[in-house]
Amino acid sequence: MSFINRLFGRSPDSAHVAKERLQLVLAHDRTSISPETLDLLKDEIISVISKHIEIDRAHVEVSISRGAQGNRLVADIPVVGVRGGRRAPREAR
Repeated sequence: MSFINRLFGRSPDSAHVAKERLQLVLAHDRTSISPETLDLLKDEIISVISKHIEIDRAHVEVSISRGAQGNRLVADIPVVGVRGGRRAPREAR
């Protein structure tokens, strides 16, 4: 489901959903990344990021997409909040 459809609560038509799924399958095939490897990447990304910020683990999505500039690993990670006590160093603010 695209960002716009999610934002406005619209359901995509079945042809659009099928097209997105096919693009995902093709991108996976072209990059030779197995679903198991993608799941492992997702678990590791969740583990690292959750050390620093609170995320909604149930709604994390990791996928491979193909664009004009090549394949991309895309992570959609809903942020719930910042872990307490840590602040960025002065130079980074």
